[in-house]
Amino acid sequence: MASLTVNGVTLAYDDIAPPGPPAHTVVLLHGYASNRKEGWRRTGWCAALERRGARVITLDQRGHGESGKPHDPAAYTRDRLAADVLALLDHLGVGRCDLIGYSMGTRTAVQAALQAPERFSNLVLGGVGGRFFEPREPGQAEALAQAMLADDPETVEHPLLRSFRHFADEQGEDRAALAAFSRAENPPVDREALAELSMPVLVVAGQRDDTAGDPDELARAFPNGRAVTVAGCDHFSAIPHALTKAAVFDFLDGLLDDPFEGRF
Repeated sequence: MASLTVNGVTLAYDDIAPPGPPAHTVVLLHGYASNRKEGWRRTGWCAALERRGARVITLDQRGHGESGKPHDPAAYTRDRLAADVLALLDHLGVGRCDLIGYSMGTRTAVQAALQAPERFSNLVLGGVGGRFFEPREPGQAEALAQAMLADDPETVEHPLLRSFRHFADEQGEDRAALAAFSRAENPPVDREALAELSMPVLVVAGQRDDTAGDPDELARAFPNGRAVTVAGCDHFSAIPHALTKAAVFDFLDGLLDDPFEGRF
C-alpha cells in the first residue's frame, strides 16, 4: 500500500502507470462508505482507464478504506478533503490531470477545483445533479450518523440510510469515522463560484437516482458544462454501468459537443 501523511492523517492511494508515456492522468474519488478498491477497481474503472493508456490514481479519502480514520467531525471538512487531493498531486509530481468523483467524491472534486482550478483539465461529477445545491434537511446528517452507529442495521428505518449502512458493513468500514464524516460542518456550495470554473465539466447520473436530481441543472452552473442521464440506473447501479463509462470516455475524448443533450 502506497501512502502519504497530510496534517497527521495517513492517506492510502494507488498510482497505476501505463507501460509507455501516459495519454493523460486521471484521479478518481470514491463515494461515502466506499473506498478506492470497491469504488473504482471492482467496478472496472481502473482496468478501463488503463486500457486507454491513462495513468490512474485512486485515493482512499480520509475516514475510508485504508486511510486514517479520525473520529472528530472537524477532520472532514471539504477544505481538508480537497487539501488531501492537492497534496497527493504534489507528492506524485502531477501538474494537471482529469478529476473524476462519484457521489460524495464529487463534492471533494468540486472543492479541489475551486481551490486550484489550474490543476484540472476536465472535471467529471457522477451520481449528482440539481440536488447538489440543496441544503441538508434538518437532522439529515445526524440521521446518517445514527444509521452508522446503530447496533443492528435492521433498526434503521429509512431505506437509503439502511443501504448505506449495509454497504459500510460489507466494506468493513469504521462506522464511527463515517458517523463523524457525516457530522462535519460544511457551508452550502456557492453556485456563483462554479461559474468561475472554465474547464469542461460533465455531470452524469442515473435516471432513477432520486438522491441526485436533474444533472442538467447542475451542468448549467458551469460555463462549459454537459450532462448525461444513464437510463434505467439508480445511484448504486450507475457507477459500474458500461454506459456511464462510455459517457465519461466520450466526454474526455471531446465527443460530447452539445451541452445538455446526452441521453444513454
